[in-house]
Amino acid sequence: MSIFVDENTKVLYQGLTGSQGRFYGLRNRDYGTQVVAGVNPKKAGTDVDGIPVYATVAEAKMATGATVSCIFIPAPGVQAAVLEAAEAGLELVVVITEGVPAQDEAYLYNKVTRDFPTTRILGPNCPGIISPGKANIGITAGEIAKAGGPVGIVSRSGTLTYQALYELKLQDIGVTTCVGIGGDPVPGTSFIDCLEAFEADPETKAVMLIGEIGGTGEEEAAEFIKKQMSKPVSAYIAGVTAPPGKKMGHAGAIVSGGKGTAAAKMTALTDAGVQVGNNPTEAGELMVKIVEAL
Repeated sequence: MSIFVDENTKVLYQGLTGSQGRFYGLRNRDYGTQVVAGVNPKKAGTDVDGIPVYATVAEAKMATGATVSCIFIPAPGVQAAVLEAAEAGLELVVVITEGVPAQDEAYLYNKVTRDFPTTRILGPNCPGIISPGKANIGITAGEIAKAGGPVGIVSRSGTLTYQALYELKLQDIGVTTCVGIGGDPVPGTSFIDCLEAFEADPETKAVMLIGEIGGTGEEEAAEFIKKQMSKPVSAYIAGVTAPPGKKMGHAGAIVSGGKGTAAAKMTALTDAGVQVGNNPTEAGELMVKIVEAL
């Protein structure tokens, strides 16, 4: 199995008519993803390489049966686009766009959680989600992912998401689903959301977690793993050499009050029974040993 998306998932793209949306929308379709519609009120009635464009998400959903939206529109329009998708009843909204204001993210998270509880936001500022061999939604290169399980991946870092997939492919280990949750301050989907889904998925036998400095998401994940997970986990935390007191990378990489450091996260995960690597390759090697022992 897989989590959140599979071969039956039908996807519409808000931003399909733009250059980036078109590039990745068609690339995802070529991978085998059911990309069934685009949405642009100014270009309704046209198509993008045979994919019909509708004026609204609601119209696109009604015409195609889409249950997932992938958003490739500029940051100022993301709030309205996500709410339109949620109001139309879509199950998952994957927001690739970076630069969305933290205030907008907080508003969207609270609004959607409260008023549209059946809709999940992934991102913003994330690489998306891939269930190898079934569906690829976002900007991950499908060529670096091996299908067939038994490992689930959840990652904050886009680049390290790709490396985690490739490290496992080099070892001939397949993945059920890889979820890039993004590293912004208010992600729509958390580590715990994904860990909970992987724990419930019978085909996911082990999980690889990729984190980084800033925030407390990894430490909260460690607590969840310790109390709730029966499946083995390997992990890597980026930012061990980050200078104390200096913000590194994107807006989510803020360390405060002794929490959020790589060392604190690694300690919390180790205490929870997670096998923590000192670099991405070592985390992959640890997962190889875990899989061999399954």
